[in-house]
Amino acid sequence: MADQDLLAGALRFRDPATARLMTALLTRLVREIGRAPVSVMHVCGSHEQAIAKYGLRAVFPRELDVIMGPGCPVCVTDMPEVDEAVALAQQGPRILTYGDMLRVPGSAKSLADAKAEGASVDVVYSVAQAVRIARESDEQCVFFASGFETTAIATAAVIEAGPPVNFSVLSAHKYIPPVMEIVAEMPETRVEGFLAAGHAATVTGWGIFERFVQRHEMPVVVAGFEPLDILAGLVRLVELIRDRRAEVANMYPRCVTREGNRNAQRLLWRVFKPTGGRWRGIAHVPNGNLRLRDEYAHLDARKRFRIDLERLWDLAPPSLAQSCICGEIMAGVASPNACPLFGRQCVPENPVGACMVSSEGTCRIWHEYGGHLDLGARE
Repeated sequence: MADQDLLAGALRFRDPATARLMTALLTRLVREIGRAPVSVMHVCGSHEQAIAKYGLRAVFPRELDVIMGPGCPVCVTDMPEVDEAVALAQQGPRILTYGDMLRVPGSAKSLADAKAEGASVDVVYSVAQAVRIARESDEQCVFFASGFETTAIATAAVIEAGPPVNFSVLSAHKYIPPVMEIVAEMPETRVEGFLAAGHAATVTGWGIFERFVQRHEMPVVVAGFEPLDILAGLVRLVELIRDRRAEVANMYPRCVTREGNRNAQRLLWRVFKPTGGRWRGIAHVPNGNLRLRDEYAHLDARKRFRIDLERLWDLAPPSLAQSCICGEIMAGVASPNACPLFGRQCVPENPVGACMVSSEGTCRIWHEYGGHLDLGARE
């Protein structure tokens, strides 16, 4: 590997001198490829937050296009899943969920709308808190569960531990590896390699990407979330693209191993099974949704309650959402600036699309940090 000593040393994660060296190396590698743009995708909202917060795009070489993919779990929660939570709230159970989920638009309304109309909807900071609330209540409590495999494991842990009888789960959990397959197979994709999320790989291990790399002949690099983690990950990814080497590289070795956390994996797959389902604005993703196994049907809100969606859909008003291009943004074929609603009708205070709701959504991040502006002179 070129300049291995630079990347293998003990990193001070926000050291400006090291950042300048890495940026120069990244620029050199991109230009050695000899064409533009060189397009790579990360699939994690935390990566996009760090890139925006620390102004990394201002120092990326102009020939490098770093695209955010479907890495925001709130953004990819499909409208019918939100509709199920809204319909349940209107039917009487108490809905407990993470704060970002409150304002995600459904077909007719959001959970925030349902709460304003008198439904019992509360924000929790963990699934364990949701269980505590259920233990202290006589109400039927439904945890509207969102997030990728990292948060799904927490949900699995409380389910296996035996929650109270008035507690159930409405799972909107998602699993990232299958959607990478969808993006790689899209005819219009420009992606030449993936930057994978370090926290998810802490659970799954980096070995999970080996078959993907073999099938698509496309490199994957696991990276952490500090500025130098991201720069080191991009340097390695661009180097692999330059050398036409389809490999998995782990640039987050302080947390990630090839095997990952096997105990967590066993727990996840004891409680959940992967099923096909639609991700908002993207496509039907085979094995991309996580649903409770039959052994836990008594805790599955979809089986415990009859969820009346027809009544909700009958009341759905005309919506600006038809003009929203969140799907194209998450698939990496468009940017927020290409959306006619971005920063106009669609703002954090009044989101039209899910990408403007979550702190990990591309539109929200670009709105807060100034998007893809040229923040500094670049060579």
